[in-house]
Amino acid sequence: MTMALTTKELKLHGLRGAITSQNNSVAAIEAAVTELVKELVDRNRLSPEQIISITFSVTTDLDACFPAAIARRHPGWENVALLDCQQMFVANDLKNCIRMLAHVLLPENQKPQHPYLGKASLLRPDRSPNN
Repeated sequence: MTMALTTKELKLHGLRGAITSQNNSVAAIEAAVTELVKELVDRNRLSPEQIISITFSVTTDLDACFPAAIARRHPGWENVALLDCQQMFVANDLKNCIRMLAHVLLPENQKPQHPYLGKASLLRPDRSPNN
């Protein structure tokens, strides 16, 4: 797929987002990551060429699989740099949480959308789907 816009018409953005997993299983983490990535792409109307990199961080209670390995299955993402890391432990933090930081190119006039889904909407109520 070829982008219709030139790099002069695009601006680099850091997009944040998060979701919680139902539990620490491959199936639950896969479902959460798939939903989070789909929302990131849909809300920001992203083509693979616009996505430079995504870093996923998970809370210490999630260790069944790597979120980046799940995201890597997305069609056309062969050139997207993906990385996993563990979120620092903070007492009373949201459990089973998967966070992401995506670096993407958006048209200059497009407002970035940050998907905070499910219980993770508590992290950023200002960016939850209801606001």
